[in-house]
Amino acid sequence: MAQRITRLPRRRLLGAGASLPVLAAVRALFPYGASAQGGGPEVSKVRLGYITLTDSAPLIIAKERGMLAKHGLAEAEILKQPSWAVLRDNIATGMTDGAHILSPMPYLMHTGKAMTDGKGVPMAILLRLNLNGQAISLDKSLRTSNAKLDSSPLKSSYEKGDKVAMTFPGGTHDLWLRYWLAAGGNDPVSFLKVIVVPPPEMVQNIRVGTMDTLCVGEPWNAQLVNQGLGYTACVSGEIWKDHPEKALGMRADWVAKNPRAAEALTAAVIEAQQWCEKLENKEEMVNIISGPRWFNVPPADILPRASGNIDYGDGRKAVNFLQRMKFFSDHASYPFRSHDLWFLTENIRWGHLAANTDTMSLIGAVNREDIWRAAAKRLGVTDVPASTTRGVETFFDGMTFDPAAPDKYLAALKIKAT
Repeated sequence: MAQRITRLPRRRLLGAGASLPVLAAVRALFPYGASAQGGGPEVSKVRLGYITLTDSAPLIIAKERGMLAKHGLAEAEILKQPSWAVLRDNIATGMTDGAHILSPMPYLMHTGKAMTDGKGVPMAILLRLNLNGQAISLDKSLRTSNAKLDSSPLKSSYEKGDKVAMTFPGGTHDLWLRYWLAAGGNDPVSFLKVIVVPPPEMVQNIRVGTMDTLCVGEPWNAQLVNQGLGYTACVSGEIWKDHPEKALGMRADWVAKNPRAAEALTAAVIEAQQWCEKLENKEEMVNIISGPRWFNVPPADILPRASGNIDYGDGRKAVNFLQRMKFFSDHASYPFRSHDLWFLTENIRWGHLAANTDTMSLIGAVNREDIWRAAAKRLGVTDVPASTTRGVETFFDGMTFDPAAPDKYLAALKIKAT
């Protein structure tokens, strides 16, 4: 039976969006537009977490190249986190104010679904950090299956209960992995066991045989290939061209208390994204993030794929992939509400959210594309999306997602949690 998504009229998605009652009251006390014109940031310090993944680069570059200081946040700290669970807990307890984060996570935290105590932590998404740049990789023992973008060849290799790994329940890697498996007829609910492995531990877990299939961001897929332990079945941009990936997520109370700082932070990271986007800056970007202070990973594990050069590691000719990780081009930075709706719909599909979730109100409360627009205006960015939806999206298996009809999309999916 298809699950039902409670939807408000389409204009709610395409317009400014609705907020939940508590956040509506907070915004009334701290009117963003009025406060933003009152001077510099309320604070010069902000604490942001990150995971050692290439798509955290804009935060690191914003610190290293002075964008944060330029916008009045000279005391900003960018703090390494060992796992998404720890990153989540540090935001919830106030150890950090926000983070480089899996795009669905702020919603799962906001609703309490990702919290161990079930209590929601009001969150805000200020911008999208990147498009593309993830991959699904397999242990070298599965090369003979010839599984690539089509996972169906693995049906004869998998046994019931085999473990497949992602990085956080309901996060982007979980959703890419499940989508890819299900599209090929491999059931990640009743047949395979989906487990959580932190990104920096993926390669070692393949080495010791914990699992033979994984979905994670870079540089860990490239490192798996470079160490001869596995191969890349597909990169995530092949599953969904120019898909949204990470976000800059903040505690909503920090944003409400510091609206000028929130805009300044957004502007600084947008500037860093613009810098990271340029091909002539890729080598310098990689030299910075690969160092011991940040990733402590060989630059050779990062630079090729960051530049779009994909060596799948299975004998396929290395290609310069047009759907490389994008930080700013093609509206990579803008947090489309339609994309958040897909994330919520897929989390309903797999049982991470209830079928009757009021998705429109939730998006209205968490997605702060208004702050992005204010920061972009401050920077003189002229290529600004006219709408909060990118329209109908098409996936590699021919499935389409119309943000005006998410229930129709959900009903068409053959494999789901219930």
